[in-house]
Amino acid sequence: MLRMGLVALVGIAALGAMVHSAAAEQSFMREGDIVDLRVGQRVFVDDGSCPAGQIKQVTGSKLSENGVVRTRSCVPRLAKK
Repeated sequence: MLRMGLVALVGIAALGAMVHSAAAEQSFMREGDIVDLRVGQRVFVDDGSCPAGQIKQVTGSKLSENGVVRTRSCVPRLAKK
């Protein structure tokens, strides 16, 4: 019984790690490389179109008849951990 609980706990931890890595912010060199953007998803594009110290953020803002509408803005770069 204890062994099954341990296996279940390890499985839940592994699933949590996969979900966390999938939810991590993605970065691209070109906006054209972004495929399957979902509503609410944010990705960063380092194409040099924003001022120094900033990066372009592309967000799936809403769903339209033609797919997901993208909103673009320049945001401060976050320091790498």
